[in-house]
Amino acid sequence: MLSIEKDLPLPPDYLSIDTTPNMKRKLIPLIILAANTACALHAQRMQTDTTGIARHYTTDEIVVTGTRYETDVRHLPMTISVVNRSELEQSHQTSILPVLNAEVPGFFSTSRGLMGNGVSTGASGQMSLRGIGGPAQAGLPTTGLLVLIDGHPQYMGLMGHPIADAYQTMLVERVEVLRGPASVLYGSNAMGGVINIVTRRMKEEGIRTDINLGAGSYGTFQSEATNRIRHGRFNSTLTASYNRTDGHRPNMGFEQYGGYFKAGYDFNDHWKLWADLNITRFNATNPGSLSEPYIDNDQRITRGMTSAALENNYRQSSGALSFFYNWGDHWINDGYQPGGTPLDYRFNSNDRMWGLSWHQNAQLFQGNRLTAGLDYFHFGGKAWNQFTDGHRETSADKTLDEAAAYLDLRQAVGTWLTIDVGVRIDHHSQTGTELIPQAGLAFHLPRQTELKAMASKGFRNPTIREMYMFPPQNPDLKPERLWSYELSFSQRLLNGQLTYGANVFYINGENLILRMPNPGGSGMLNQNSGKIENWGVEASLNYIFNPIWSVQANYSWLHMEHPVLASPEHKLYAGAQFHKGRWSVSTGLQYIKGLYTDVVVGNTGNYQTEDFVLWNAQATFQATQWLNLYARGENLLAQHYEVMAGYPMPKATFLGGIHVTF
Repeated sequence: MLSIEKDLPLPPDYLSIDTTPNMKRKLIPLIILAANTACALHAQRMQTDTTGIARHYTTDEIVVTGTRYETDVRHLPMTISVVNRSELEQSHQTSILPVLNAEVPGFFSTSRGLMGNGVSTGASGQMSLRGIGGPAQAGLPTTGLLVLIDGHPQYMGLMGHPIADAYQTMLVERVEVLRGPASVLYGSNAMGGVINIVTRRMKEEGIRTDINLGAGSYGTFQSEATNRIRHGRFNSTLTASYNRTDGHRPNMGFEQYGGYFKAGYDFNDHWKLWADLNITRFNATNPGSLSEPYIDNDQRITRGMTSAALENNYRQSSGALSFFYNWGDHWINDGYQPGGTPLDYRFNSNDRMWGLSWHQNAQLFQGNRLTAGLDYFHFGGKAWNQFTDGHRETSADKTLDEAAAYLDLRQAVGTWLTIDVGVRIDHHSQTGTELIPQAGLAFHLPRQTELKAMASKGFRNPTIREMYMFPPQNPDLKPERLWSYELSFSQRLLNGQLTYGANVFYINGENLILRMPNPGGSGMLNQNSGKIENWGVEASLNYIFNPIWSVQANYSWLHMEHPVLASPEHKLYAGAQFHKGRWSVSTGLQYIKGLYTDVVVGNTGNYQTEDFVLWNAQATFQATQWLNLYARGENLLAQHYEVMAGYPMPKATFLGGIHVTF
């Protein structure tokens, strides 16, 4: 674990000052002034009673994503949402994305069925935060939202996008979602935000093994086995899983198996070393849309990740030196439409990405914390079409480099204010050097109230695919850029039983890479022609009535001057949990309005939207001290809806299973 910051003081609770905000929102170019704003929920610390069922108790939220070291979220000017291990386990989902869809305001990811996202044309798993990250054009991957595993970037070396099927719950201790640009700390692709997966680690002494088996609608089966050990200074986590489904449409099967291993050793109280390895293999079939069905649109994908880190932790300083290596092997049959001719080739690619990162923070004097860091990334790969007659045609064989240095300074002013300023200098071997600044304020007001303001720049370098692969490639592309402005407000009342907050934001960007008519010739060409102008409101609420009942809700409204896919205008979630004796029951309603499922770039108003309401519920029964029985139902209202144009989602589905612990 990294050091938890305790040196920045916060105000006492007994002060009584009226801090009710009364502001008027006004937007002008490149700035937003707003009011009645707020923050993410304080996360919940889960304690387990003698029945083994998790109960909710609110505590101060400690995160690493906004600083590179563990820090009380109240000191950070940015908005961060946290989904803990207990919430992931209670969802009984193999992927983290459905849980983030429900619990993180402003976040949305696409899906096309019960399980599996796939890659290439017809893939789901596209992600967006506040309208950033999701593609503006159908068939283009998510590149403006960065996924991290323990702070290390995870994206396909050639295409530059995350692989949604690789982010399984089995390796996750918690997920931290930074809503807004995070390019100062993490560089390219973090212009819309960051999803940081913090991996599991055994904390208590002993050995624990968990086995989870479930089966349900459409031949769906999911399984996971986890063994965790802590013995003295040594700890390890070993997890394996196998998941499959026939899918709710013909030619929509999905199969996945993978494993994760992590081992660590604490040399002493100040130095520790850990390393991990994650491999997932999935086979997916895309049936195509209803209007354009496909035959034999099959994919065989292997993704791997390994990393190692040496961490230090002293009273006045902490940091880490880490190495990571990501790889992928892709085999894709693009298929053919009924009545057509099967393709005489298969697309293949091997991509690699490795990097070195160093960061160190130090307290120079009381209330101060300075973080310095260096990053170096090397990424790329090779892609080719393998023909049935034995010859191959190479479409890409390219690698690129990125190096950066960054500084982040936070300073407490008394007990009522924390100031944050940061800057990154990022150099890309093709596009050159980019300067990325950010600044923010966190006001610690009486009555457990926080008021924050943030201004930050985000950017994304063009990918190898956009510059060198497939028409309309363009090697002269420049980085995409945006500025984001945010005001947020949060408060915790009733000794932590009630937490609530809201925030407003304004985003203005340029140089978005779009496929547009070639101004110098025929056909299409990737060009820095797109713009971003988004603004919106997000709100969250969590109330624990007693140890038996609790409720939570979140809402986000997003206005986009230039609509993009996978970004709903309205997104509302309300849920409740009940726990008594051996029973634990939870249910939730999600309302989506104005979800863009099809957008024609350059033709204002030529788009397709979807509205729907989903009702999900699940229950767990503690049969014995070591055995849980569970059941889950999704879309219980049997709604007919689409998240991707032409891909109808399944109606009501059910899954049941057992969880064994020993």
